[in-house]
Amino acid sequence: MVRKIVDSKDPLLRVKSKTVKIIDKKILDLIGDMKDTLDKQKDPEGVGLAAPQVGKNLQIFIVKFKNVSKVIINPEIIEISDRRGKSNADGKLMEGCLSLPHYYSLIKRPGRIKIKYLDQQGRENIEEFNEFLAQIVQHEIDHLNGVLFVDHVLKQDRPLYKYNGKTFEEVDL
Repeated sequence: MVRKIVDSKDPLLRVKSKTVKIIDKKILDLIGDMKDTLDKQKDPEGVGLAAPQVGKNLQIFIVKFKNVSKVIINPEIIEISDRRGKSNADGKLMEGCLSLPHYYSLIKRPGRIKIKYLDQQGRENIEEFNEFLAQIVQHEIDHLNGVLFVDHVLKQDRPLYKYNGKTFEEVDL
């Protein structure tokens, strides 16, 4: 079932998400709904979706890359590198958010992150993500901690752009 994606004004997006205690049918149904929602998202197309974005205060997100979805539950950052990945060296890759559609900025983020997490079968995994995937994972972990990408725009004093279907126009935040 496709769920409504909440917009950036929803207070749930500013709250630290709760740890998932048991991966039961209710959680698996939510994960299925999140996958459906991310798959159906076309304007703009999404590469990640966190549970708070569909109104659930839980530490779950999905990363979609090259048509493969990965479910991440209760992520814990083990290691993060200040080395910038090729994809976002000097913040050259536009970052956006499905809760703030059509707004983008050139966010600088570390190019490598290693996390410990549970998959949807409840198995513990340790995985390293690099470059673009590292950027997506950090963005989604931010959602679980009540942080939006526009917070980084302000902190890094970066311009914010709105995509009007053809071009990017700089806008005030």
